[in-house]
Amino acid sequence: MKNSLNSSAQQPMIVKYVEALHNGIQSQALSRYAIGYILRGTKYIYEGDKRQTLTRGDVFYLGIGHHYIENFPENGQPFEQVLFYYTPADLQRILMHLNITYGLNISNEHSCENCRNRSHVSMPAWNSIRNFFVNTNNYLRDEDFHRDETAENIKMTELIYLIASHEDCCIKSKLLGNVDAARDNLQQIVYSNIFSDISVEEIAKRCNRSLTSFKKEFFRIYGTSPHQWLIRQRLIHARLLLISTDKAIAEIGTACAFPNTSHFIKLFRKQYGMTPATYRNRHRGPEELQPTPQAEAAVRETAVSVTA
Repeated sequence: MKNSLNSSAQQPMIVKYVEALHNGIQSQALSRYAIGYILRGTKYIYEGDKRQTLTRGDVFYLGIGHHYIENFPENGQPFEQVLFYYTPADLQRILMHLNITYGLNISNEHSCENCRNRSHVSMPAWNSIRNFFVNTNNYLRDEDFHRDETAENIKMTELIYLIASHEDCCIKSKLLGNVDAARDNLQQIVYSNIFSDISVEEIAKRCNRSLTSFKKEFFRIYGTSPHQWLIRQRLIHARLLLISTDKAIAEIGTACAFPNTSHFIKLFRKQYGMTPATYRNRHRGPEELQPTPQAEAAVRETAVSVTA
């Protein structure tokens, strides 16, 4: 069993995580997509200025990239969850097998504000999914299961079938949306370079696109420019470091890929209406702070001059 998320390529396809203690807000980077289930405890997922609460019996989806997560044990018992990791290629291979072998025809008509542009979604598990994860938890107690790649693939195929054949919902929509990523790794490259000292031009090259086509496709996916999006992601990470660590302001600015402390403070003030130090003093708990329209406009103006 694992007690922390790890996104390395060598990680097994199916992992159970157990956390006996509350470890605060954790920044976790995923290089694969994940479908998970809460066996016990409470999970908070932070995105921007919002916090989503997941409890026992909830199934959830996590996209590739950085996630800010807080797990709480329950009544003296450890927090427990099971996660299935997959790549777009894994998903495409399994869906093709289900279509050829069982004639499973996939449709994905679902679209809602809750999941359209979000990197994570959750919902109460329906009966077949709940029974599936309880059964999987029993399998994970057997050490031989962890060494059996075929058994893992069978369980993954079963999970994909249960979701793909279910009525349209947010989890199904996010899962099937990952099929397109088998042909396009733009999002994975972008997320892996959020905190890199790299220009947007270089990111475009790594995606095998011209700068113009990269910016157009980026806007189609994220609804904003690469500069604005990167600044936003770095500020979100900085904000969570401010409330969850005692790191110095300068150290946080460097960790979040800002060129110098004064520039970091300037952008942070324009986004949140106060300096990082003031924000830390006021928001040591998981409180939410909504940027003002004036602050959002100021960030857009400043973003033009920033080399991400």
